Amino acid sequence: MQAPKLLDRVRDTMRLLRLSYRTEESYIQWIKAYIHFHKKRHPKDLNETHIRSFLVHLAKEKNVAASTQNQARSALIFLYQRVLEIPVNLRHIERVERPARLPEVFSRQEVMGILQHLTGWEHLACSLMYGTGMRISECLRLRVQDIDFDNLYITIRAGKGDKDRRVMLPLKLKDALLKQIEIARHYHEMDKLAGFGEAVLPNSLANKYTDLGKKFGWQFIFPATRRSLDPRAKPELQHIERRHHLEDTTLQRAVKTAIHKAGIAKHASCHTFRHSFATHLLENGYDIRTIQKLLGHSDIRTTMVYTHVLNAHQPRIISPYDALTEFSYEFSSEFT
Repeated sequence: MQAPKLLDRVRDTMRLLRLSYRTEESYIQWIKAYIHFHKKRHPKDLNETHIRSFLVHLAKEKNVAASTQNQARSALIFLYQRVLEIPVNLRHIERVERPARLPEVFSRQEVMGILQHLTGWEHLACSLMYGTGMRISECLRLRVQDIDFDNLYITIRAGKGDKDRRVMLPLKLKDALLKQIEIARHYHEMDKLAGFGEAVLPNSLANKYTDLGKKFGWQFIFPATRRSLDPRAKPELQHIERRHHLEDTTLQRAVKTAIHKAGIAKHASCHTFRHSFATHLLENGYDIRTIQKLLGHSDIRTTMVYTHVLNAHQPRIISPYDALTEFSYEFSSEFT
């Protein structure tokens, strides 16, 4: 029997550890880039010096951000330690310290301005991200059974770090969510009539309950407009068509357009709704521990950054010059 190829081994190891598909794809791309950088030599024939030279190349020649360089570093450490089982000396491949920056935050008026330029499911998804602090991936992966309309909460399953948590269900979004679920039901009924109708399940459940994915409760609330093949399915199941959720990129483009139409010059994205959720809760007097739990942060220090954002948004300090009343100064743009 032929031994599996290196990248197949990487994928198998990542799936065994239940890492996300997004992480899998990014790690695979970095490992490919590393191999090509070193003239397609096999990584087992390379060492820490080669890893470091690749990371230096990214920093100096490609001028990548610190977070990007750290992601490449993590991918290569995973390759050597988890897949090839070759120890690497981390002292020679230092993690780059990311510069401390405060997250961008929308004002309440800006949130409303952006939402005014969104319609349909895109309006609902952004309202949920702002109203609950969900990440974009958590929002689009919501399933029908994750919404508890009686007790008014939403369960976010397998969030960052593979953790579950609960957040509030905004009352004003209840009717819109019910309508979106009916849209999901319509797609599900059409799929069943066509001989499909099965949603992708977590591996542990898919192996144990073969028909569970056909139940409506497991369908995505934001279903894709067409069925597709699951890129992570086992070889014997790769022919099965399923209806997945809508793509992150579709929503990201819509938000960028809405931000532009609203006349907002901030460097913002879908994730800015999450930052705004946390900051506005702090402004409303909620304690940092409550916000930490809602955001799903393991470390309170991650949540504490919003206290700095709040301090930055305190009432404007008046310059002593602005307090002068004896004379006014007219600015001329012409040089004399």
